[in-house]
Amino acid sequence: LWSFAPHDISLILSLTGEEPSYVDSVGSNFLHARIADVTMTNIKFPSGIGAHIFVSWLNPYKEQKLVIVGSSGMLVFDDTEPVERKLVHYPHTINWQNGLPVPNKAESQPIDIAPIWNEPLKAECEAFLAAIENGVPPITSGEEGLRVLKILELSQHSLEAKERGVFSPNSLHLTPNDPTPDSLPLTPHVRFFAHTTAIIDDNVEIGEKTKIWHFSHILSGSNIGEGCNVGQNVVIGPDATIGNKCKIQNNVSVYKGVTLEDGVFCGPSMVFTNIFNPRAEIGKMDQVRPTLIKKGATLGANCTIVCGHTIGRYAFIGAGAVVTKDVPDHAPMVGNPARQIGWMCECGEKLNTKQKCPACKKQYKPMGDTLK
Repeated sequence: LWSFAPHDISLILSLTGEEPSYVDSVGSNFLHARIADVTMTNIKFPSGIGAHIFVSWLNPYKEQKLVIVGSSGMLVFDDTEPVERKLVHYPHTINWQNGLPVPNKAESQPIDIAPIWNEPLKAECEAFLAAIENGVPPITSGEEGLRVLKILELSQHSLEAKERGVFSPNSLHLTPNDPTPDSLPLTPHVRFFAHTTAIIDDNVEIGEKTKIWHFSHILSGSNIGEGCNVGQNVVIGPDATIGNKCKIQNNVSVYKGVTLEDGVFCGPSMVFTNIFNPRAEIGKMDQVRPTLIKKGATLGANCTIVCGHTIGRYAFIGAGAVVTKDVPDHAPMVGNPARQIGWMCECGEKLNTKQKCPACKKQYKPMGDTLK
């Protein structure tokens, strides 16, 4: 990719005069574990033009061809041919009959470029020296190099994402009209989404359609369910358990000993702990106190859950609250230390004095220190 494709990319950009809207690459590694020996890169442009680049270290013969397919035929430039046969026009057309394409083949027509032909490398060096000597802008500038480099990096990200078995948004140069990761199809080989800056250790289980965003780290032994959304700068594990359809917002650490059941919401920068009385100079990982967050609970932004406690089903911990004891099902908690201020519905609305939800109209019944 990086050895052979740069020239092809530059040529395609020059011919189209556009920035790509989509870049994706596939490849195979045979000679080196981390360098693809064979790659195919697909590039799409806003005007509808499409291009693909095939490069290989392993071909037993030299092939350097550029093929342009248009509405009035095809042009083929073959750099291995003599100059009088390097550029050939194939005036093939397609006729449509009863809704079916019928090819109309025509004889090839060589185009004599001998009068304007010059050895490419020599011409490139002459143009470069002339730009230095005369101070004129070069034909291909540093900006052109950056455009090529951008596409190479997108292609490399795409290759690496496929090797990890995940879909990466950086394999695409997305425009506002392109599909978002939410609407992009997931195949059996692309089970979950992870940004290329995310780090996923070995011995990790991640469910289908889960998304892991920028700079997050999933440590060994952790298990994340299906359909979860893990925000930016999140740390999970080691050995943490996340249920299905959980949302973990930015800057949250889910430590060893913490378990989230299905549908738990962790607000931005909320805090879990796992050692009750930590010291920097004394190892206490044998004193981890487990914390359980039950189904549907909400943990508000910047709240703190002191380790060793259970947060009940559909409980609602207010922003900034500090939880120092077990929390009943459906209990809203605020303050430091957190105290209960009524009851919450599954839908997230506070119940009235008759334990009825004003939003969804669901009726609850008090059962000791909880609701049913």
